[in-house]
Amino acid sequence: MLPKNNRGLIRICNQETRSHAGWPVSPKVVFTDFLPTFVASKTSVAPKPFSCRIPAFDSRTPPGCPEYLSPRPRYISMPEISDRATGLPESPIRKLAPFANAAKEAGVKVYPLNIGQPDIKTPQVFFDAIAAADTSLLSYSPSAGIPTLREEVAKYYRRYDCDVVTDDVLITTGASEAINFVLRAILDAGEEMIVPEPYYANYLSFTMANDGVLVPVPSSIENDFALPTIADFEAKITPNTRAIMICNPANPTGILYPKAALAELLDLVKRRDLFLIADEVYREFVYDDHIHHSVLSFKREYENIIVIDSISKRFSACGARIGNVISKNEKLLQMILKMAQARLSPPTFGQIGAEAVYQLPAEYYQTNIAEYQKRRDVVLDWLQKIPGVVCPVINGAFYAMVRLPVDDSDRFCEWMLKEFRHKNSTIMLAPGSGFYVTSGLGSDEVRIAYVLNCEDLTAAMECLEAGLAAYPGRTGTTE
Repeated sequence: MLPKNNRGLIRICNQETRSHAGWPVSPKVVFTDFLPTFVASKTSVAPKPFSCRIPAFDSRTPPGCPEYLSPRPRYISMPEISDRATGLPESPIRKLAPFANAAKEAGVKVYPLNIGQPDIKTPQVFFDAIAAADTSLLSYSPSAGIPTLREEVAKYYRRYDCDVVTDDVLITTGASEAINFVLRAILDAGEEMIVPEPYYANYLSFTMANDGVLVPVPSSIENDFALPTIADFEAKITPNTRAIMICNPANPTGILYPKAALAELLDLVKRRDLFLIADEVYREFVYDDHIHHSVLSFKREYENIIVIDSISKRFSACGARIGNVISKNEKLLQMILKMAQARLSPPTFGQIGAEAVYQLPAEYYQTNIAEYQKRRDVVLDWLQKIPGVVCPVINGAFYAMVRLPVDDSDRFCEWMLKEFRHKNSTIMLAPGSGFYVTSGLGSDEVRIAYVLNCEDLTAAMECLEAGLAAYPGRTGTTE
């Protein structure tokens, strides 16, 4: 393999499309005059670039080619992809999609428990607002977002006793862009962000894409994935640490963090001069009379606090791609606004619809949460009775991080899609290893997203139980 920046450029003469003896290439070779890159094609149609490195040409001269192409060996190198991009991890949530698609094409019913895509209908007011808008010209919105939407977001937070005003809110293209903007604003190359493990898988991708380092602080299923202690966080802090990030309620564990633990975390970031990034996308999704406490509701340490939010889960509008960053740190928001200006504007239609759903009454949330609690109960009841399965009492979001009696959860999840059928159905899960950065952790865990109706969830859990009983790599007893 050639080192980076050692690029070859060879001018190859016109020649009919055929193979030349002595050339160390397998497909037919197409020689094209003034072509800046080596080209190969398996057919005699118009040549297309073939993205590979050919280490050396044979010393013999193919018929019809000028002498300056031989006899000395020549190297040809294609443009290199960055180390940053090639090092990004594959999504554990979506990587099994080809196997699921193949099963569906074969007529198998696949229950998707791998991804947090709610099945509850998006509120009609979202679409009505877009239909009623003046769409004679679909123009850019302000880079920070439509002002009236920013005010609706601020009003929403004030209902939760958070002192938020319009200027504290910046609209983004989903929570993903919000996180990317925040990390780009606070991390220089090699700087660190501490995250409780297991974590939402894309936190690692976002951190790596911004040349940062994700530092895990473990939590475990044995203590119900409780927020790590302050001593645990302190032990991970180095001179390169810039932030601690939490998701509350947590994706992937489904655990709600208590008020006292959040207060201690605020004390820590203040004392150590760090940012606290709180992903509060699942704020309403709490069960059993628990109460979610936003870090903004403490009304202190404002310079340290950054909140990430989105309409995707709350209003079942994942495809709208509308999120936001909220902070009272003016300098931080100024830096993020520069990035927002570079991408011009968030989606205009999505913002119009978002403004409408933020005005929905409290009954909307209550109805949805009641439905999700029923779904949580179905999943929890099944998991707690399947032999060998370990699941905490989940009380938030719509996920469960579950330990299964299997040798390898990646292998099990693939096996379920490729080989196992129960009543001509199977399930798609997210392997647990993708939610950890620590090697070996999560290898017997899966994340389950209970985003289907209760009838489908019951069928899916029945399928899981049957699959575990039949899996060749099952561990432990089957009693």
